[in-house]
This record gives sequence, C-alpha cells and structure tokens, in this order.
Amino acid sequence: MALSQPSGAHEAAAVVPLHAWTPRALYIHIPFCTNKCYYCDFNSYVVAGQPVDAYLDALEREMEQTVRALPPETIRTVFVGGGTPTVLNPRQMTRFLDAVARYFPLAEDAEFTMEANPGTTDPAKLDAMREGGVNRISFGAQSFDDKLLAAIGRIHEAKDVVNSIANARQAGFTNLSIDLMFGLPNQTLAQLEDSLSRALELDLPHYSLYSLKVEENTLFHRLYERGELPLPDEDEEVAMYERLRERLGAAGYEHYEISNFAKPGFASRHNTVYWRNEPYYGLGAGAHGYAMGVRHINIKGVQPYIDAAASGLPRLETTPVTVREAMEDFMMVGLRLREGVRKADFAAQFGGADLDAVFGGVLNRLLEQGLIEASGTGEAAGYRLTERGVPLGNEVFGAFL
Repeated sequence: MALSQPSGAHEAAAVVPLHAWTPRALYIHIPFCTNKCYYCDFNSYVVAGQPVDAYLDALEREMEQTVRALPPETIRTVFVGGGTPTVLNPRQMTRFLDAVARYFPLAEDAEFTMEANPGTTDPAKLDAMREGGVNRISFGAQSFDDKLLAAIGRIHEAKDVVNSIANARQAGFTNLSIDLMFGLPNQTLAQLEDSLSRALELDLPHYSLYSLKVEENTLFHRLYERGELPLPDEDEEVAMYERLRERLGAAGYEHYEISNFAKPGFASRHNTVYWRNEPYYGLGAGAHGYAMGVRHINIKGVQPYIDAAASGLPRLETTPVTVREAMEDFMMVGLRLREGVRKADFAAQFGGADLDAVFGGVLNRLLEQGLIEASGTGEAAGYRLTERGVPLGNEVFGAFL
C-alpha cells in the first residue's frame, strides 16, 4: 500500500487500516482440565462429563467459517492453550491436529506450541502431538515443592515434571518450556530458590515466571476476602523476582520479556506476536482474536459455544479498535519486551505516524522518572524499560491509557 508523506502523525494513522494483512498467528483454546486450580480464572472446565468430541466438532466448524470469512495465507505460529489441551486422548488429539492442518497452511518452520500439565503427556499422546505438527511444549510446573503444589490446587508432584520433560525429550521434542510461580501463599525465598535450582537442572531452553495474582471468581479470592490467604508482602515478592532474574541471567538466559527467559533463538515467537500488537486468529470457547483492526471474544461456556458454532461464528463480542487505542496497546504490550518499542515499527504499523509526536508528553515524563530510556539508533531507535522500570512495569504501561 503506497502512502504519501503524512502532514501529521494523527492524520497519517487515521487514514491507514489497522493491520491490513491477514494474521500469521493462530491461537486455539481447549477449555478442559483435569481439575480447577485454586488461583485459576481462565475459561476452563473439569473435563469429566464434558462433551469433548462435540466441542471438537464445533471447533472444526469455527475453523471452516473463519477461513471462509478471512482466508489465511501462511501461518507462522500456532499456540494451543487452555485449560489443558493434553487432556485430549490420542485419538482426539490426532483428529484435532489434522483439522488444524486442513484449514490453516503452516510454514515449514512454524512454531507450534501446546500447553500441557505434567503427568498428562504419555508416550502415545506425545507421538500424536509430534505427528500432528506440534514442536514446542509449555508445561505448567509452577513449583517443585510438593506441599506448595497441593496448597495451590495442583494435582501433579515435582517428580511428574521431571518425568514429563524426559518423556517429551524421548519423543523428540527439544523446544520445551516450563512455568514457575512466585508470591504463593506461605512461599519463602528459600523455597523459590530450591524450585529454581531444580528447574535449571532440567536445562530447558525457556522459562516463564509469573507472580500470583488473586483473581475474582477463584477460591483464592474468597480466602483473600476473608483474610485467610497468607501471601508474601510486596518487598518479599520483589526480592523473589529480582533473585529469579539474577540467577537465570547468570545461567545464560536472556530476559527478553518481563516474565520470560530464553536461550538464544528460543524466545516464544507466538507470544511475541501479542507483545508487538500484531494480528492473530483466535478460535475456541472464550478465545480472543485480533484481525483487520477488530478484536473479538468468543462465547465462553462449552455448550453455548457448541450451539453457537452450529449456526455461525460463535462471537460474544466484536469491537473495532480505534487507531488511538491500537497505539496505546502497541506501547503497553511492546514495553513488556526488554528490547522495548522501536519508532520504525510504530511508523510501519500506523501509516508513518511519529511515536514522539503521538506520545511525547508521556514519554518525557517516564524518562524524567527514570522508568524508561532511549534505546538503539537509526532504524532500531526507540524506548525500553530501565532496570528501575522493570519491577514498576504496570505503572509504566498504565501511563499510556
């Protein structure tokens, strides 16, 4: 699309359709779990008694309707999340992955991630995943302390994480990640140190680290409201985060995003699509998608989703995104990346708009506070969080609203 030189940043952005290219990333939601963890507010349901095959039927119908409405080109990343996608049995897994390949053309070097819980990936299921194109697994380990795992409602034990990683490697998977949580009830820095040591012994290419957030409609929220959830104080939580950063950095992992660490070449390509505010297909119950400047949320309940997919796209909400909102999103998610945001990327996404002209006041204030700094030169020029700004990231992101 050829553009004349804009006369003003806001005008330039306003005349250019947001994301005038079809998504190159695909998210699919499998909402079933073996159990509901005490902290979880995700759109997930205990699998026992659920119409799993009918859900897969509905998912295929949504795939068919999606590619008819917005035909894909080449998909470069796929992420199957949940829930726990690996609660599907091998037959269901094969059927599901065959449908993905049938409707969405994947690049030869596509990153294809599936979330898994330790203990849900037996050899037959891993073989079905490999044969279906999955080449990256993200395991929800959360901790290597069995008492803590029980206290947060996880049903696996630390040994299940080790065994699951071993099984995945034996099946041929090399791109593996685990999630760890900190700031858990009664968790100490020493417990976290031990969990991290055991995680590092696995020598994985990627680690994700998340602090506990007490969300509404969870058991933990009810306990918190009653004063019965003994959480570490803020200083302890900051100390945990800083210790995690220090040790992973010393072990050779790049801190490429606020919550994520990777060996060179193993950063999550799919999640980077989100952090760069780029478009993606979103399929499944409760899934979010973003394409052609429009965000959508699908109907959340399993049976309501199945019913809705029988007669059309199963949308709960569809919202056009204004240029200003997209610019704010670009800054909020982009500054999560340790490399920060680039002025050239901002201009490319918003029809030549000048980042400094649009957000100069906010940027200057954050620069004066020492929360962000200028980075790069030439085409790489932009802004990123400072070391001081990393633990205060939410304050920085909120400044752009």
